[in-house]
Amino acid sequence: MDSLAEQYVRLTLAVGQHDPDYVDAYYGPAEWKPGDNKMSLDEIGSQVNELQRQLGRLTTSSDEMVELRRQYLTRQSAAMTARIRMLKGERLSFDEEARALYDANVPTLPESHFQEVLDQLDKRFPGEGPLVDRYEAYRLGFAIPKERLDRVFTTAINACRDRTTRHLKLPAGESFTVEYVTGKSWSGYNWYQGGSRSLIQVNTDLPIYIDRAVDLACHEGYPGHHVYNALLEQSLVKDRGWIEFTVYPLFSPQSLIAEGTANYGIEMAFSDQERLQYEGQVLFPAAGLDPAKAREYYEVQALVEKLAYAGNEAARRYINKEIDASQAAAMLEKYALMPRARAEQRVRFFDQYRSYVINYNLGKDMVRNYVEKRAGGDAGKRWAEFGRLLSSPRLPSGLQ
Repeated sequence: MDSLAEQYVRLTLAVGQHDPDYVDAYYGPAEWKPGDNKMSLDEIGSQVNELQRQLGRLTTSSDEMVELRRQYLTRQSAAMTARIRMLKGERLSFDEEARALYDANVPTLPESHFQEVLDQLDKRFPGEGPLVDRYEAYRLGFAIPKERLDRVFTTAINACRDRTTRHLKLPAGESFTVEYVTGKSWSGYNWYQGGSRSLIQVNTDLPIYIDRAVDLACHEGYPGHHVYNALLEQSLVKDRGWIEFTVYPLFSPQSLIAEGTANYGIEMAFSDQERLQYEGQVLFPAAGLDPAKAREYYEVQALVEKLAYAGNEAARRYINKEIDASQAAAMLEKYALMPRARAEQRVRFFDQYRSYVINYNLGKDMVRNYVEKRAGGDAGKRWAEFGRLLSSPRLPSGLQ
C-alpha cells in the first residue's frame, strides 16, 4: 500500500497546482512537490482513476488500522476525483457535493426549526427593529478590546492546552505561533507546518467576542487542529511510516473529521459549568468585561448555538442557485443572527469553500455522537475515545 500512498500524495499535490485552496498542509519529501511542468486535470484524473482501480484490488485486512488506511485512501481518492470534476466546470448540488467530497449526508431543516429559537430570543431582546440588530447591540458589549485581544487569546490558549495535556500525551516540542490578520473570509485558521508546529491566524476584520477566545483557542489549538495534526504526524507518519498523512487535501472527508473534532474539542476541554466559571474568573476580567454578566451571556449563546444549521441552509440555497449573494446574506441575518458585515463575510466563505460549511456543525455532531456512544458518561473514556479518533484515519461514514 505504500507505493499507492505515494501516488496519492503526488496526485494531491498536482491538483493543488490547479486549486490554491486544495492543499492545506504538506510536510512530506520536498522532491515530491510538482515542478514547473503542470499536469493537466485530464491527466491527473486519469491517474487518480488508475489509483482507485489499484486500491480496489486490495483485499480487506483483519488489522483494523490497516483496513482503515485502505478505506481512507480509497475514499480520499474518490473525493479527489469529484474535486477534479468541479475544477473542470461540473456543477454539483450542495448535497451531491457534501457526499462526494466529505462522505456525509446533510440533514435539511425547515425555517420553522430556526423560528422557534428566534421567538425565544425575541422575548429576551424586546424592542423595535430587526432581532439581529437588537442582538448585535447586546453582543457588542462583550467584544474584546483590540488592545486586550492578544492577552485574552494567549490566556485562553494556555488554559486549553493545560486541560488537554491532562488527558492526551502530545509530541515533545509541539508548539504554534499566533498571527493577527485581515481580509479573510474566515475568522481563524490553522496552517500546520509539520514537526508538531502550527501557524494559527486570527482574523480581526470584525469584532471578536469573548466566547470566541476559548472557541478559537480550542478549535485551532488544543485539543483541535494543532493537536489533531500533531497526533496524526506522530502516530501515523512517524510511528507507522504512512506517508499519505503528510498531505492534507482540504476538500476531502478528512476535513469533516478535522473540523468536527476541533469543534467538539471545545466541549471536551470545558463542560458548560467549567467554562462559565473559568470565563467569569479569568477571561472576562482579562478582557475588561463585567464577570457578573457571564452567566446571562452564555445562556444567550446556548440559544444562538441552536441556529448553527441555518448557515447550511443558506449555503445550500446559494450553491444551488435558488438565491443570490444578497439573499443569502439576508437569510443569514434573519436565521443565523449574523449582522450584515459578518453575513457578507460568510457568503464570501461560501464562494470560496462552498459546502465545506457542513464540517463545522454536522462534523461536530457526528464526532460527539461517535465518542459519547462509546464512552457513555465516563469522562476518562470520553478522552480516550477522542484521542483514538484524533490518531486514526477513520472516515465520516465510519462514525456510526
